[in-house]
Amino acid sequence: MPAIAPEISNVIFEDHQPTVGDVRADLLDGLQREQKQINPKYFYDARGSVLFEQITQLDEYYLTRAERSILVNHANEIARCCGAHCVLIEPGSGSSEKVRLLLDAVRPAAYVPLDISAEFLYASAHKLGGEFPWLQVHSICADFSEPWQERTKLPSGRRVVFYPGSTIGNMEPDAAREFLVGLRRWIGADGGLLVGVDLHKSAHLLHAAYNDAKGVTAEFNHNILTTVNSLTGANFKHSGFFHRAFYNRQHRRIEMHLVSKEAQTVEINGRVIEFRAGESLHTENSYKYSVEAFRALVGSAGFTLEQSWFDEAGLFSFHYMTVSRD
Repeated sequence: MPAIAPEISNVIFEDHQPTVGDVRADLLDGLQREQKQINPKYFYDARGSVLFEQITQLDEYYLTRAERSILVNHANEIARCCGAHCVLIEPGSGSSEKVRLLLDAVRPAAYVPLDISAEFLYASAHKLGGEFPWLQVHSICADFSEPWQERTKLPSGRRVVFYPGSTIGNMEPDAAREFLVGLRRWIGADGGLLVGVDLHKSAHLLHAAYNDAKGVTAEFNHNILTTVNSLTGANFKHSGFFHRAFYNRQHRRIEMHLVSKEAQTVEINGRVIEFRAGESLHTENSYKYSVEAFRALVGSAGFTLEQSWFDEAGLFSFHYMTVSRD
């Protein structure tokens, strides 16, 4: 789809959503594995995006408060690393709430939010453009794990990728490394990368964050079934599954699952998927890193960690890195 200009002149919207066929094939691949799984990118339809914003406001969810404190307290230092008039790219931008904390300090030449939920992205980009009339907002609806750059022309300028929220922790370490390698192609030899990373902490604190008393995280987890039904015509039923989240000490990650309450079948795209009673559908991982482990990960992907920032309690971190020089 060609770029669409909303009623605000400083906002551009491009819709490159994956085709239904691509989505169905991707989902079927995960559902037919020995450990059934759904890629967490499917959490973020319009409803899922709203629910996640509610999660960030929960008392138990330490992550967003810690992250915001870093961005507020160190905005000027971060801006110096990013450099003047950069093109700031945010994969999985959601509501673009976090980048607001940096915009006045960084003053980018353009901001490029990328998200898979077209409706939510359109509304978020429009709102941001109204709040920051000096900012060029070039929003792109796409699966950022696909070659989206081949279908668009970004504004000119030094590119800096902003990847907050410890989203990199949702990836298996090998996949995270490959993602980082891909980001090198996004930013070129002179670009930068600003990544949020959740740190090791007590299992008790982690458990509470993913099992909140109000049940918002459970609702968010269940909503992925609604998204799958909408995208594929499947007949998942929320009532047939319960939310389970726990800390896997061996792998140092939180795991989220939807567990089948009984033996049942689900139809999707002409295929029948069988669930045993107690069988789980794995919906998300959230790896927790030490600074040393994260430095090793980015080093293996060809980056040099230049500077790090932490909240006062040492719960969360941000890291700025550049492409390593041979």
